[in-house]
Amino acid sequence: MAKIKEECGVFGIYDLDGENVATSIYYGLTALQHRGQEACGIAVSDTNGPIGNVKFHKDLGLVSEVLRENTIRQMDGDIGIGHVRYSTTGASVAENAQPLVLSYVKGSLALAHNGNLVNTPELKWELIQSGAVFHTTTDSEVIAFYIARERVGSKSVEEAVMKTAKKIKGAYGLVVMSPRKLIGVRDPYGLRPLCLGKRGNAYVLASESCALTSVGADFIRDIKPGEMVSISREGVKSQMIFENKKHAHCVFEYIYFARLDSTIDGVSVYDARIRGGKSLAKSYPVEADLVTGVPESGLIPAKGYSEESGIPFGLAFYKNSYIGRTFIKPTQKERESSVHLKLSVLKSVVQGKRIVLVDDSIVRGTTIANLITMLKEAGAKEVHVRISSPPFLHPCYFGTDVPSNDQLIAAKHSTEEICKMIGADSLGYMESEYLEGMAGGLPICKACFDGNYPMEIPEHTVSMEYEIHKI
Repeated sequence: MAKIKEECGVFGIYDLDGENVATSIYYGLTALQHRGQEACGIAVSDTNGPIGNVKFHKDLGLVSEVLRENTIRQMDGDIGIGHVRYSTTGASVAENAQPLVLSYVKGSLALAHNGNLVNTPELKWELIQSGAVFHTTTDSEVIAFYIARERVGSKSVEEAVMKTAKKIKGAYGLVVMSPRKLIGVRDPYGLRPLCLGKRGNAYVLASESCALTSVGADFIRDIKPGEMVSISREGVKSQMIFENKKHAHCVFEYIYFARLDSTIDGVSVYDARIRGGKSLAKSYPVEADLVTGVPESGLIPAKGYSEESGIPFGLAFYKNSYIGRTFIKPTQKERESSVHLKLSVLKSVVQGKRIVLVDDSIVRGTTIANLITMLKEAGAKEVHVRISSPPFLHPCYFGTDVPSNDQLIAAKHSTEEICKMIGADSLGYMESEYLEGMAGGLPICKACFDGNYPMEIPEHTVSMEYEIHKI
């Protein structure tokens, strides 16, 4: 695995008054664009029309590139789902874009998935032995196939989804569209986020609350870990599939992934990042003239550091908003060159000053090293780096896609060594014991930092960098 990618974003809406929902899905996906910039898609259906008549469109690219106005206008329907994607399991090709749409004996099924399963190979092998033919290399298609298979012998699509949820293991926030129902499911640990909103007589499911706001929907609540909600003409029904007392919310939602204006599981992302910055200032104080952050996710913890330390906060970089995130560039060379395209230093701000530079993480170290060089070339006297997460030491198997240890700089080098390698005058990481407080006291998954995974990881997942199409 040579790349690091973020998670995906899912969105679903059912308008019980029969109004078209395609435009709302477009706006919802645009609000979730930060969660996935490789591919996107939309699927809609008319609950008053013939069963199985699903219109969908998906491809590689940004929402504005893939879902053009003429495409959206052709998407008539009062129920629909959408997806923005980073590849976690499966290559970045158009075939792996979501939603996945199936036609089968019971009609149609569309599915969008955020997360990553850890038992995909055995599940896929079981399906292959029963005659399944796969068209993608994603674990999401395994979920869709199981729901379709279980639906044949089930009284309802909800029962089929419940049976499937009990087979799959890992992290997932799912939205599922059947001909007459919109279903949302969250993994029993709460690793992946999912929330419910309402606009008039339309119900909305989304990965983040910011997507609800974008379509004018009011936030109702977060879907509970292990919960399934079903939206139909009868309204919203809820059922707990798992009564798991051990929750493990992904801490990286609060460090990096989620948008600032989102609230996840009752915790404001903005407030969490402010708390993270304040913790850094307590743990690693330094004499300096200016605190600044790496746009965007380093800015708010930098503000928190400033508030706690009393050192003035300022912007040291101009960000070109039309350049994609460096996290998603497919090669290391592209990652390095894109830093200069994306950020430029405000020389008058940093010249002659001692700078505290705050960022959300260090993975390989190349990006932060380039930024330090840029600051010093612009006249900064000192650059003290503060990171609002602990060192990455372990891979993530739940959709964050932190790579294997040999690609993690902190797995091979001490903090002192990394400090010299990146050219910083000092380096301080967030202390692991502060993470739960940063996340508002939620039980969190921080396995990429301490190796304590919330569930057992199958040996083949640990030992192999597998692609499921090789089975």
